[in-house]
Amino acid sequence: MIDHNTVQQILDTADIVDVVSDFVSLKKRGANWIGLCPFHNDRRPSFYVSRAKGICKCFACGEGGSAVNFIMKHEQLSYPEALRYLARKYHIEIQEKELTDEEKQAQSEREAMLMLNEWACDYFEKQLHETQAGQDIGLSYFKERGFNDVTIKEFRLGYSSEGYDDFYKAAVAQGFNPQLLFDVGLCIPSDHGGGHDRFRGRVMFPIMNIAGKVIAFGGRTLKKDKNVAKYVNSPESVIYSKRDVIYGLFQAKREISKQDKCFIVEGYADVISMHQAGFKNVIASSGTALTEGHIHAIRRFTSNVTEMFDGDEAGVKAAIRGVDMLLKEGLNIKVLPLPPEDDPDSFVRAHSHTEVEDYIEQNEADFINFKTSVVLKDAKNDPIKRTAAITDVVKSIAIIPDEIARMVYAKECSTLFGMDEQTILRQIKQYRNKFLEQWRKERQQQQAREQRMAELPQGEGSFEVPPPMPDDNPTDTSTPSSPSRTTRTSSLIDVQEREIIRLIVNYGMCYLTDTEYEDGSVRPTTVLEHINNELLLDKMSFSDPLYHRTFDISKRYIDSYYRDLEAFKTQLKELTPQYIAEEMENADDGQELDKMDNNSLIDAQEKKEKAAIAKANLRANNELTEFSSSYLMKVLCSLDDDDVRQLACDLASDNLPQLSKIHTQYATIVEERDKLVYLVPEQLYNWKNALLIMHINDVKAQIAHADAAQLPQLLEQLQELYQVRHQLAAIIGDRVVNPH
Repeated sequence: MIDHNTVQQILDTADIVDVVSDFVSLKKRGANWIGLCPFHNDRRPSFYVSRAKGICKCFACGEGGSAVNFIMKHEQLSYPEALRYLARKYHIEIQEKELTDEEKQAQSEREAMLMLNEWACDYFEKQLHETQAGQDIGLSYFKERGFNDVTIKEFRLGYSSEGYDDFYKAAVAQGFNPQLLFDVGLCIPSDHGGGHDRFRGRVMFPIMNIAGKVIAFGGRTLKKDKNVAKYVNSPESVIYSKRDVIYGLFQAKREISKQDKCFIVEGYADVISMHQAGFKNVIASSGTALTEGHIHAIRRFTSNVTEMFDGDEAGVKAAIRGVDMLLKEGLNIKVLPLPPEDDPDSFVRAHSHTEVEDYIEQNEADFINFKTSVVLKDAKNDPIKRTAAITDVVKSIAIIPDEIARMVYAKECSTLFGMDEQTILRQIKQYRNKFLEQWRKERQQQQAREQRMAELPQGEGSFEVPPPMPDDNPTDTSTPSSPSRTTRTSSLIDVQEREIIRLIVNYGMCYLTDTEYEDGSVRPTTVLEHINNELLLDKMSFSDPLYHRTFDISKRYIDSYYRDLEAFKTQLKELTPQYIAEEMENADDGQELDKMDNNSLIDAQEKKEKAAIAKANLRANNELTEFSSSYLMKVLCSLDDDDVRQLACDLASDNLPQLSKIHTQYATIVEERDKLVYLVPEQLYNWKNALLIMHINDVKAQIAHADAAQLPQLLEQLQELYQVRHQLAAIIGDRVVNPH
């Protein structure tokens, strides 16, 4: 178990922008960063990242959270695994406490598989470099392919010996469970017991996820036997889905983001050779057809894709199949056919970097021009084949989601085919309507399947189904029964309690007022302290257990906040001279100093210094305000309490868009925290009012069924509640805080 101090060091060090940038291409926008959401098929940037708040949020699908939460969701890791990931990223040495037997048993299957694959990758690397067979067979093969030592190390290439069960025995001796070896696909159960190696006698290509974790392997045989499969890949498992993983993306992601473009090739060797030749924005589909999962992974880094394929007939047909899938997902596609005798691996090895660049520039073609030339070449002068060829191209254009792009391609297509543009546009519209109708039918079928699943008895595969769209049943005119008054009131109370917790999460440690205590002392009071005082005064508490737990946890951090605040003030005091110097350097004198006399120069310098000091102090005050505002939110969003952490992340994300409303570099941020002095008392009033309404409704319900003897007492109680509600506004007015 990771030591508490180590956890705190990890949380303090992790930079949310830096963490997210490893997986998403981000661009600065105002005070935030923005990019394509990695959690859904995002076509327009909707994923916001705030360094000041330390959180991220997708305003389309709602996913997001702190750096820890982001890593947990993106990499499907547990809380401790995410902390270890961040510790490795920032080179933080982890201090651990001994795990109990129960904690050891609770380690996830996924964690065990990743540990096994990491060990296996090290094992295969050692076999390649430290055994005679590995050097003579595996290393010699890689050297013949032109791979240098740096490349071999970067892609972690290895070798699996010829032995029937060499790896199996080594893994079991290391302490790995044989069943785990079978589940992850490194070994195969033997009929006579035990197991044997899946990849024996092969050079090994580790397959990594986008975070660099080894999740599978590809093994290539060096034998010429036609009865032996040339490549063998790991089967799918808990950690590996071939439909979602692209080979080389981990090594290529930064260059893809930098160049805003990627090349797609077919095999492992193609990626490695291109990478070594200086073309580092290259990935591979690993011999399988492109899937939506692959394209989703690509779109997080770029929308510009070039398919680089073998120039033979099979390569051309494969490229055309891939193009339609890419177009459907809204990517900008180009194609690059190689000479018939070459594949990307052989081509870059036979040419210099400059020659390859020149070839790309001269031969990279727009997909319309390429597909048109291919289909018309087959059609020649046959009218029927020509019609089919034109239809094929028009269908590809109809797939494109962007209307403007479709119009541009229609115009180009009309020129290439010598046809009227309006005719092509009509055909495109016709096919697009068919595609949309097919999509609607598939959607209805999916909803019907989900509905059937939802109707199954509990425990027989049922799961929560999202409600149907409003227009799914336009003929249904039935009116849903109105919820009871009690249900509506309870819902209102939940809304008010959630809003109080939202204010605490986002602004709990913000200064609100100066409070005078019974001992006569007066000291600053935070939002959290003020809310706590009000609840104690009115003997109120949260009815929702999660809100109650979040509130209790928040109060535990009051003392640590004041300690950290003093330390931060000391740090700011030390930085203020630096801020003043920076402001002096950036200041524009706006005057011709060389024409001034000495007195004027002194006056100008004094004014400049005063302005610099004022700006530096404002800058320090803004940083102090941001520290207080984000303190509790950062703590709660990184807790080892799944429910509280998720609630805090959701509530913290609600305020993210407001962070970008900054008019100048040092202007006051126009956001909710500037109005806390009014919002906090008002929200407390709303909550108390909701509770009163609930009590009033309860008494009314009792009156409706009361007998003559009970009625006078209930009516008197109702009258008292009305008076309390009437007086509440005046009472709360007396408690409206007056900031010092």
